[in-house]
Amino acid sequence: MALAFSSSAVIHGSLSSSSSYEPQQPKVSQMGITQPMDRSRIPLKAVNYTQRSLAMKPLVPLAATIVAPEVEEKAEADDYEKLAKELTNASPLKIMDKALEKFGSEIAIAFSGAEDVALLEYARLTGRPFRVFSLDTGRLNPETYQLFDAVEKHYGIHIEYTFPDAVEVQALVRNKGLYSFYEDGHQECCRIRKVRPLRRALKGLRAWITGQRKDQSPGTRSEIPIVQVDPSFEGLDGGVGSLVKWNPVANVDGNDIWNFLRAMNVPVNSLHSQGYVSIGCEPCTRAVLPGQHEREGRWWWEDSKAKECGLHKGNIKDESTSGNGNGAVHANGSAAVADIFDTNDIVSLSRPGIENLLKLENRREPWLVVLYAPWCRFCQAMEGSYVELAEKLASSGVKVAKFRGDGEQKAFAQKELQLGSFPTILFFPRHSSQPIKYPWEKRDVDSLLAFANALR
Repeated sequence: MALAFSSSAVIHGSLSSSSSYEPQQPKVSQMGITQPMDRSRIPLKAVNYTQRSLAMKPLVPLAATIVAPEVEEKAEADDYEKLAKELTNASPLKIMDKALEKFGSEIAIAFSGAEDVALLEYARLTGRPFRVFSLDTGRLNPETYQLFDAVEKHYGIHIEYTFPDAVEVQALVRNKGLYSFYEDGHQECCRIRKVRPLRRALKGLRAWITGQRKDQSPGTRSEIPIVQVDPSFEGLDGGVGSLVKWNPVANVDGNDIWNFLRAMNVPVNSLHSQGYVSIGCEPCTRAVLPGQHEREGRWWWEDSKAKECGLHKGNIKDESTSGNGNGAVHANGSAAVADIFDTNDIVSLSRPGIENLLKLENRREPWLVVLYAPWCRFCQAMEGSYVELAEKLASSGVKVAKFRGDGEQKAFAQKELQLGSFPTILFFPRHSSQPIKYPWEKRDVDSLLAFANALR
């Protein structure tokens, strides 16, 4: 997926030079809309946040301060679960309007250069200002870049692009070559080119809007809600619950999306006419044959039921309920979930392993250990940060590890390892048997790194 940020300082398209907003658009009953939102008092001239006493928030939150509408400091999961149920039968247009109204300049649409151009059209139809962002991975198709240009001109916006870290890309390519993902999987490349840039971008927001649909991927997206507290990323305030994720077309069928795009006569990626349905980076995307599912054109050499690059990793669940080591049944009887923090830079500690760590008073190196449960959404939310932290500490002399503290190990973890709730992070100094507990809720890479560096 290619993400990008843009502020729609100008709202136009079907806007005319008259004094009211009454575009005559085709009716598209499949999408649940027959006309734009009623904004008859919105002037037809440029509508921007300055006129509303709002300044656009940059992607990097430290760059500037802004004035914005009042928003909740932290998203309450229960509140958004309730809202998702209330909006179950709502049209995408109504959902989009609700999202933009609620978060103002602190929400942005994630645009990949594919059929999610429908999101931009819905945003335009609300009559509200909107922002658009995209990730330029450096490996997109030429046709995708051409669509970016066409979309900017069509909507009068400037997409705000985010790019991967050049040093990380250089190290990956020098060490493994340009096509390592064909041999050892796409996750490492996607983590560098997509997930980390997305994480940086989302830290400047309180909410984001995606084009995910339930019918896109039977193995990973069949249960996505219309709105949710993001299970994988953090927003402006940091910590769990600081970012809200909207999926306005979650319940819309792909065919209806295309009926809508044709009716509204908006720009689309020319690759669609060549058999491409789901479009990502050029080396990892190909056309599909009639009858094939759209996601079969992505990472076709891998498991067809887990085709996510990491941008929506919260969707992935392990369907197995057996104790085969790849997942575990949650104590409340829910289905098993895949293990997390799974990387060569993180040591997986057994019960005897962490008991030995506790007994040592003089260790060869300090250890940083997370006590976790793979089903815990707070643990899932910090996975990316902890994996990145492990990579940064790989040559520092600090060992990074994990210990699964739920199930039969929970009582032990509570008694001996200061476990209060998941995740709990402990630092084991070189010359002390007593571990030091990480005291804050903010679990971003910088905060965790500062904690480790201060103690080592």
